[in-house]
Amino acid sequence: MPILILGLALWYAGHFWKRVVPAHHAAMGSKARGISALVILVSVVVMVIGFKLVDSPDLLLYPAYFKPLNNIAIVFAFYLVSPGPSKGALFYKMRHPMLTGFIVWAVAHIIVNPDLGSMVLFGGLTIWAVAEIIVINRAEPDWQPNPKGAIKKDAIFFGAAIVLTLVVGTIHDLVGPSPFGM
Repeated sequence: MPILILGLALWYAGHFWKRVVPAHHAAMGSKARGISALVILVSVVVMVIGFKLVDSPDLLLYPAYFKPLNNIAIVFAFYLVSPGPSKGALFYKMRHPMLTGFIVWAVAHIIVNPDLGSMVLFGGLTIWAVAEIIVINRAEPDWQPNPKGAIKKDAIFFGAAIVLTLVVGTIHDLVGPSPFGM
């Protein structure tokens, strides 16, 4: 569990250091983005290793129908992280569609993975995304929504989200548990 928590700590650090020590971040200039990207990449590797090392029992018993609910939520998560919300007509006033999509993705994983390691990993990532939204809103209070786009864009990106869910789900099935219940 300590390695998993270290990975989460690195994830938080890689994302928040710009806001926590802005002068230090600004003094590094363009190098700061590369360092952030490297820290975040390392954090993902450490989280994966830490997650694989955690041997934790299931804490809850979820009903079987949660798996299809998870898959539907993943379609919406992929849609939210796509350009659809900013270019379409449905969610163009949403300030943080990518972070909201990330939250949907993480919570969807919590509802089908009742073990302690999953709760720590996906719960920690959910808390990070909520905190990120709060920090951004406080730092940049004068946000303006994008102009309203066409519903056709929403349909295109929603269709792409379905295809992406199938592709990622197939890859997920090859390297881990099947998200499709097979």
